[in-house]
Amino acid sequence: MAKKEKEIKVYLQYPWKFPDSSYYNSIMNYPPRNVKYINANKKKYIGINSPKRFNRMVALKDNARKILGVMKIPNLTLTRNKEFDIIHCAHCLSLNKRPWVTDTEHYWNFAASSEISYSSIGKKRIIKLLKSKYCKKIMPWTESAMETVLKATKDKEIEEKTEIVTYAIPPPKIKKIKHDGINLFFSGRYFYQKGGPHALAAIDALTRKYDNVKAIFLSQTPDEIRMKYEKNKKIEFHNLMPLDKIMKEIYPMSDIFILPGYSDSFGFPLVEALAFGLPVVTVDGFARKDIIEDGKDGFVIKKPKITWKITGPCVANETQVIKDIIKKASLLIESSSLRKKMSNYGIKTTSEGRFSLKKRQNKLKSIYEESLIN
Repeated sequence: MAKKEKEIKVYLQYPWKFPDSSYYNSIMNYPPRNVKYINANKKKYIGINSPKRFNRMVALKDNARKILGVMKIPNLTLTRNKEFDIIHCAHCLSLNKRPWVTDTEHYWNFAASSEISYSSIGKKRIIKLLKSKYCKKIMPWTESAMETVLKATKDKEIEEKTEIVTYAIPPPKIKKIKHDGINLFFSGRYFYQKGGPHALAAIDALTRKYDNVKAIFLSQTPDEIRMKYEKNKKIEFHNLMPLDKIMKEIYPMSDIFILPGYSDSFGFPLVEALAFGLPVVTVDGFARKDIIEDGKDGFVIKKPKITWKITGPCVANETQVIKDIIKKASLLIESSSLRKKMSNYGIKTTSEGRFSLKKRQNKLKSIYEESLIN
C-alpha cells in the first residue's frame, strides 16, 4: 500500500489587510495537491469591486507609502501563527526564523514604493532578507520581473534562489454566449492608468465604422468622459463588478479584448482573455510581451513615450496610439479566420502552455517541498 503523502501547511503572508490580486485568488482556489493554505478565507480573495471601497483602499495605501517612505522600510512581516510548515510571502519579506518563500511582480514591490526599494537603506534591507537562510525561494511572476530582481540585487546567491512562478487559471467551463456581430471588451479599474481614454476613443471609432460591432466598457469612467460617448448606443458602460460575474457573463459574450494598460506590471485580464479565446490588442510595456505573443494570440502595439503625472500617464502622440489600436482591431474584425487562429493559440497557451494551471501547481508544490528539505 502506497504511503500517504504528507500535507504541507502554508501560511500566506501579506503586507496589507488582504491581497487584492487575482494571483492569490488563483492560488487559494486552486492549490497544489496536498497543500493547504491554513489562513485561507476565499471570501477575502474575490477582489475589490465596489468603487467606494476601491477608492478607500487606494487612499489607504497612498498614506501608508508616505509613512513608510520616510523611514525607508520595505514590506516586512511577522506572523505569530505557529501551525504552518512554510510561509508564502505575497510581495513581502518575512522576519520569521522559519522557512519562507516570496513572490513579486517587480523588484520594487518588496516595498510600498520604488523610492523605498531602490534607496540605499531599503535595498540593503531587502537584500539581507533575501539572502537569509530562511528565504528559500524568490518567485517573480515573469521574465521581466526576474530581470528587475537580478539587476537590483546583483547577487549570485539571490540569483540561484530565483525561479519564475506565473499566474494561472483553469480552462473556463463556461461556453460562449451566442450573440449577433462582434463584441469588443475593455476592463480596467484604473481608467487613466489602463489607457481607458485611448481604448474608448478607438472603440467609439470601431463601433461607428462597422455595423456589426458593439462594445462592453468596464471601468470607473469619469462622468464627463462617459457623457461624451453616451450618444453612441453601441457602447455598453459598466462600473466595477465582481470577477465571477465578469467570468460568467462578459468574457463569454466577447470576441476581442482591448487593453492599452500603461501601468500594468502584469495584467491579469490579458491572461483571462486568452483563456476565453479572445485575441488581445494591447500596447507594449513592462512584461507585456511575456504574456501576449505579437501576431500569435494578439497584437502588441509599439510603446509610446510616457511621462507620469499625479493624474496618470501622459502619452506622447496619443492620436497615433489610437490609430494603431483601430488598425489592429480592424484586422481581427474583418477576418474571422484570424480571430479563430489567435483564439485557439490563446486557449492553448492557458490550458497547456506557460499559463497552465497544472504546470503552476506542480512547480509551486515542488518549491514548497524543496524548501522544507534544504
